[in-house]
Amino acid sequence: MSFTIAIDGPAAAGKGTISKAVAAHFGVGHLDTGLLYRAVGKRMLDGIEPIEAARALVAEDLQAEGLRTAAVAQAASKVAAIPEVRAALVDFQRAYARRAGGAVLDGRDIGTVICPEAEAKLFVTASAEVRARRRFEELRAGGAETDYDTVLADTKERDHRDASRADAPLRPAEDAVILDTSTLDIATAVAQAIAAVAAKRSDGETA
Repeated sequence: MSFTIAIDGPAAAGKGTISKAVAAHFGVGHLDTGLLYRAVGKRMLDGIEPIEAARALVAEDLQAEGLRTAAVAQAASKVAAIPEVRAALVDFQRAYARRAGGAVLDGRDIGTVICPEAEAKLFVTASAEVRARRRFEELRAGGAETDYDTVLADTKERDHRDASRADAPLRPAEDAVILDTSTLDIATAVAQAIAAVAAKRSDGETA
């Protein structure tokens, strides 16, 4: 039996942390689909044409060094706006979503485009200011030279690009549970996400 959990949301909202915790709680696989786009973005920065990079992507590319840098994040957002790149990565994501035992996929268009039939859908969000502060502190802890205002501007720029792109814009699925983490600690956010997914699982078992 497969049970697909789609978790979408903007950068630094907490969806990655929540997704890993939800997958561990229910004992299912987890795919950070953003890594696919980061891997393509990194290869683009290395001089590879993005559509070619997407079509040639292999699992090992998801383990490459430097996928979490700010430059790669911006490149990922840019390549994600290219329809041919998205199309090249769809089959990989859908196959993973229906794996035996279930799966959690987190990204920006899982519940709307990749897996609209997912049994459980969450949209994890937070204010741009809160997300920029989280990202700034993460970057500073990693030794990056930046400032909060720059990170906030980058966050808003990426939000606009992700939400306004013609192909698979960032938005909640109509039947997604909205989880705003602006004022939540990690434990509370994870608990609310698990409760929302558990409710959907119960609904499915009694349907």
